[in-house]
Amino acid sequence: MRFPMTAAALCAAAVLPLSACSITQSNESDEGSGPIRVTSSNDACQLSTTRAPSGTVVFRVENTGSKVTEFYLLGEDGLRIVGEVENIGPGLSRDLVTRVAPGSYVTACKPGMSGKGIRDAFTVTDSGKDTSIKGVDKAAIDHATAQYAAYVKDQTDRLVTRTRAFVSAYTHGRDAQARRLYPVARTPWERIETVAESFGDLDPKTDAREADLEPGQKWTGWHRIEKDLWPPAGYSPLSEQERQKYGDNLLANISTLHQRVQHLAYTVDQVGNGSKGLLDEVATGKITGEEDIWSHTDLYDFQANVDGARVAYETLKPLLQVKDPALSRTIGQRFANLQQLLDGYRHGDRFVSYDTVTPAQRKELSDAVNALSEPLSQMTGAITL
Repeated sequence: MRFPMTAAALCAAAVLPLSACSITQSNESDEGSGPIRVTSSNDACQLSTTRAPSGTVVFRVENTGSKVTEFYLLGEDGLRIVGEVENIGPGLSRDLVTRVAPGSYVTACKPGMSGKGIRDAFTVTDSGKDTSIKGVDKAAIDHATAQYAAYVKDQTDRLVTRTRAFVSAYTHGRDAQARRLYPVARTPWERIETVAESFGDLDPKTDAREADLEPGQKWTGWHRIEKDLWPPAGYSPLSEQERQKYGDNLLANISTLHQRVQHLAYTVDQVGNGSKGLLDEVATGKITGEEDIWSHTDLYDFQANVDGARVAYETLKPLLQVKDPALSRTIGQRFANLQQLLDGYRHGDRFVSYDTVTPAQRKELSDAVNALSEPLSQMTGAITL
């Protein structure tokens, strides 16, 4: 899920409806009032300005190409993700709302949602303005963001413990046990996936899917091991030595994530946008069945993404109730509706295999995700503006 105000940043993705004028009208760029216009085509990424004052910045991204695209605001190193908006289809526009400190950044459009993208430098100047959130007590803000930081650290503690058990079963050839542990071990990762993704060097090593590999990219991580545990026809199993190598590599990367999050701090917009980003993960990967293509354990990841999104919302709920109580009630109800649907696919503490979920049932789940995604996308703007 990456931010210039601390050593790293949380992935921030907020997709706002074009009707949400109150969110964009109050923002100013160096070119005047309103959002920064981003035009993403198949071979270009044009911004109406490459400078903005510090504070809340809105990018309105229009896809004029023929491929689905993404837009990123990255740290100066080109790795840390300050904010992103995904899954922008041809002819569509999406908004990214993020609060940024003065400094140097990088923008990137990714036509086809692959590669490093079409990049350019972006500068945030010091506006000298009060960037506090109007109408919300600072103590309440500090409490909410501290709660979320504690949640992330707790989830990475669980992640290390569960991954260690999974790797032990896998490397010792206890395949039945490893298959049972695989979705359980991944759950904490998926709950904080937007935070994990914020480390541009770490996420591809840990969670890359085979279909998304770049030419020459070495494939490691969860899904490399998944394929070995649920081998497709014609697959050549990994040797004991290879299993040990991939298992050790996964545990090392998880341990690195654990170390990196210990001193992270988060802002309200990062928590809010991260919540929406987790719903985007469901919409772009879990619903389609592309995430766990061999194990069909997608519903575990689906649930974990929803868990993480709900925790982020509940962390900010006291702030949202001050600024927009009606929106808060809507979000809460739609989380409940989605959870009710998910519970229908449980047997005890296990989910059914996703390949048994029919197209009609997947559409029902997708509709519930979209119904939640729309109001959730307004949460960051409702609180911060």
